Amino acid sequence: MAPAHLREEPYWPLSSPLTRSTSLAWSDRQIVRPTSVRFIGLRVPRRAIAPLVSGLDDTPIRIVPRGTEALDLLLVYAGAITAERLQKPELRRLAVTHIHDLIAATVGATRDALASAERRGIRAARLRAMMADITVNLDDCDLKVADVAQRQRVTTRYVHKLFEREGLTFSAFVLDRRLSRAHRFLSEPRLADLKISSVAFDVGFGDLSYFNRVFRRRYGATPSEIRQAAKRGDLPH
Repeated sequence: MAPAHLREEPYWPLSSPLTRSTSLAWSDRQIVRPTSVRFIGLRVPRRAIAPLVSGLDDTPIRIVPRGTEALDLLLVYAGAITAERLQKPELRRLAVTHIHDLIAATVGATRDALASAERRGIRAARLRAMMADITVNLDDCDLKVADVAQRQRVTTRYVHKLFEREGLTFSAFVLDRRLSRAHRFLSEPRLADLKISSVAFDVGFGDLSYFNRVFRRRYGATPSEIRQAAKRGDLPH
């Protein structure tokens, strides 16, 4: 049983390192070379977590092994919503619910809480993880849903299902991210010497004519026109 002062604490903390020390080992000796470490810390109301976690008061500290899927999803989701800077109150409330789900799944959710988390927080975090995977691999012209599914350890059907629940398709999301990145590159004065064909290939388009066509359809201007507007400082903010 946890000490009384911990049981009465209104907030429950969770922290996880985002970077780790590096080590070299040989024979029976090991040298640990410390590196700078960043932590993510979450402090949530105890009353929100206690009903979701099995035996929350049994131990004051719980060690979660590296590579635990729920912890990885929690880190991905927390990073995503931080970057998105949610403005609408309803989206913030939904994100809080998802965080509670993921914390519970990470440290040991009850059966009912885990079932709810699978439908809410875990599902949302998996979608964010897939989106992050796509973003990292946009330069792969042959990027396929099967590639993302394999890296995320889910089926291709599940990937399609999560995107469909958001009113999206996998291919439309990939195209949108590629076009957005291309527009950002073309709008950057420091990249003015980069050929438009190079921009297209760098963001994952294997066909230049297709890139020009979908870019104009999206932005109402050709890549060259966007670049010239950026040089003149005429791009809308």
